[in-house]
Amino acid sequence: MKSYAIFLWRCFRLSFAGSRLYKLWMLALSVIALFGLNAYCRQFVDGLGTTGMQDQVSWGLYIANFTFLVGMAAAAVMLVIPAYIYRRHDMHHVVIFGELLAVAAIIMCLLFITADLGRPDRFLNLLRRFNFPASVLTWDVIVLNGYLLLNLHICGYLIYKAYKKESPSKWFYVPFVFTAIVWAMSIHTVTAFLYQGLGSRPFWNSAVIAPRFLASAFAAGPAFIILTLQVIRRFAGYDVADSTLSSLRRIVTVALLINQFLLLSEVFTEFYTGGSHTASATYLFVGLHGYHGLVPWIWTAIALNTVALVILFLPIGHRLVWLDIACVMMIIGIWIEKGMGLIVPAFIPSPLGEIAEYHPTLNETLICFGIWAFGLLCYTIFVRITVPVLKGELTHDHDPLADRTIAA
Repeated sequence: MKSYAIFLWRCFRLSFAGSRLYKLWMLALSVIALFGLNAYCRQFVDGLGTTGMQDQVSWGLYIANFTFLVGMAAAAVMLVIPAYIYRRHDMHHVVIFGELLAVAAIIMCLLFITADLGRPDRFLNLLRRFNFPASVLTWDVIVLNGYLLLNLHICGYLIYKAYKKESPSKWFYVPFVFTAIVWAMSIHTVTAFLYQGLGSRPFWNSAVIAPRFLASAFAAGPAFIILTLQVIRRFAGYDVADSTLSSLRRIVTVALLINQFLLLSEVFTEFYTGGSHTASATYLFVGLHGYHGLVPWIWTAIALNTVALVILFLPIGHRLVWLDIACVMMIIGIWIEKGMGLIVPAFIPSPLGEIAEYHPTLNETLICFGIWAFGLLCYTIFVRITVPVLKGELTHDHDPLADRTIAA
């Protein structure tokens, strides 16, 4: 217990130490997070009237970000599967960064749900009406928190064993790794089922919602990991093989291609065969009765994803500069398509035929930026602690900060 307490104290101290660039990055994220906290306090006092949501459109920017981040959390499995099932040794030492991303993403998911509820005490309503196994919402609560605990256990155990310079016991973490593979699929599938099961929102009553969720998650998530691994390699001096980035590039290429195909299938169904939810799709893609708030957004998303796919298929996609450009484009494109492009149109028109467009307020936007900044702050701290441990610079018998103090 004493050794573990010393480990936590050293990790805490290490999270505040770093280069000037690291400190500026942490300062910027902290300032943005505090602005978001201030905006949330204003929402807590004045209620959800500070947001752009209304009776007709009751889900907005918070749920859009939640949906996107569930996919980011599930994408960690794209590092786990090659490393543990296909025994790719070049990916074993970077798997933990994907799992740490999953932890940070789930933390942000829970924060966005908290913001959407208006007050934290409303979480008690979930517990009072915990209807297992009939309620899909109950399943969503279970799988999200279960996935968070799984990744916390795996990451915490592996990092602590590396700190102690001991070999981890496979029976104590490998079963959890394989459980997390299945669990990662379930968190996004259950979230998709939550939307598909709402009969009053026919825009979501499509069998391709769940496959599209997984395809887009396995495109945007690994794309973010590609960018992250390059930052870690450049600024932390941690060895990341080019073959790892190449494998992830192939994954995002296939996933993005599948996502675009499923989108095309959905558009064909909407506009060729028609259906009960054609009005929502019309509003999204071309506008409805003079209302076209999301039209520029969805076509921007389609353009970004299409250009990114072309880059990935061309020979220039093998160059890191163009790969990074494609990754940034697909992350933005999928966020628009999977967030605002999926959530808001389902409420337009309302079941009574009313059309009320949703426009996020400044306060609502500040809360979203604050949650994203806090999540990136957490992920940065996780990586800052993990890299020295994996490189052998921080161990139970060696504290680099103590050496620096003595040298000073």
